[in-house]
Amino acid sequence: MDLFAPIKPYREGFLKVSPLHTIHFEECGNPRGKPLVFLHGGPGGGTDAIYPRYFDPRQWRIVLFDQRGCGKSLPFAELRKNTTWDLVADIERLREHLGISRWVVFGGSWGSSLALAYSQTHPRSCKGIILRGIFLLRDKELSWMYQEGANYIFPDAWEKFLKPIPPRQRGNLIRAYYRRLTSPNAKIRLEAARAWSIWEGAISKLRQDEGLIAHFGEDRFAEALARIECHYFIHKSFRKTEDQLLDGVKKIRKIPGVIVQGRYDMCCPMISAWDLHRAWPEAKLVVVPDAGHSMTEPGIRSELMKAAERFRRL
Repeated sequence: MDLFAPIKPYREGFLKVSPLHTIHFEECGNPRGKPLVFLHGGPGGGTDAIYPRYFDPRQWRIVLFDQRGCGKSLPFAELRKNTTWDLVADIERLREHLGISRWVVFGGSWGSSLALAYSQTHPRSCKGIILRGIFLLRDKELSWMYQEGANYIFPDAWEKFLKPIPPRQRGNLIRAYYRRLTSPNAKIRLEAARAWSIWEGAISKLRQDEGLIAHFGEDRFAEALARIECHYFIHKSFRKTEDQLLDGVKKIRKIPGVIVQGRYDMCCPMISAWDLHRAWPEAKLVVVPDAGHSMTEPGIRSELMKAAERFRRL
C-alpha cells in the first residue's frame, strides 16, 4: 500500500506539562474524524512529517506530539523529570486538553512500550491499540541491542559503536555511554551521541539504508535520541518489575489490538511480540516475513495501514 499524500497540520501548539517541560503537539487530517494519538519511538526520536501519511486524512483526527526533551518540545535533550510515567501523564493531559473522550493509540518500537504503559494506566481512554516492533523494557532486550546479540549480525556496524568506549569499559556499554552522554564536554557528548544513534540507524532495516543512517547521524537528532534513550535504559525505563508490561496486559485485554512485527527485527526481536501475543491472545499478531524494524519497510507499512483502516470502523 502507498502512503497517503503529504499533509500539513491544521493545528499546532505547545502544552506546559510541568514547571520544567513544555511539549509540542500538532493535529492533522479531519478535525471531526476518529481521534488517534501517534506515539513516536526512541525515546527521544521526535515526530516526522511521514507519520500522519499512514492514515486516511478524511477519516482520522491524527494527534502527534514530541515527547519530553525532543523535537520541538522544550527544554531540548533534557533528562530531568523525564520518565516513562511522566510521558504517560503527558499523553492523558494532552487528551484532556484537546477535549477527546477516547482515542486509538498507535505506537512503534519505544512507542509500543509507551502505548502499553499508557493504555494499562488509562484503559478507559483507549478505543483501540495498534503496535509495531514490540519493546517490553526487559533487560534481555537491552542486552541484545547494546551488549551482545545484534552485534553478531552487524559486526561491522558494531565496531563503530564500540569506538568511543575504551576496551576496559565495554563490560557495560550502556553505563559507559551514559557517562559520555552526560559529560560536561560537548565534544565528548556529541561523539558518543552520533555513535549510539548511527548504530540504531544501521540495524533498523532488513537492508541497510544509507539515507536513514545519515539521518540518525545528524547532530541534533542524535543528541536527543542518544541522551534520552540511554537515560531511560540505564534506569531500566523506570519500570517497576521486569515483566510489568506483560503482567499489565490483563487490564487491556478487552481493548481491540493489532501487533505488527518484522520477522528480522534486529532492534526489537520478535520474541517480545510473541510473548505479548501469548499474554494477549485477543490481539491480532501480524508477522511480516521480509522486514526488519522500520515502519517504512513496505510490508510493515502496508500492515499498519490495513490495521488503521480496520480500526477506523470501530
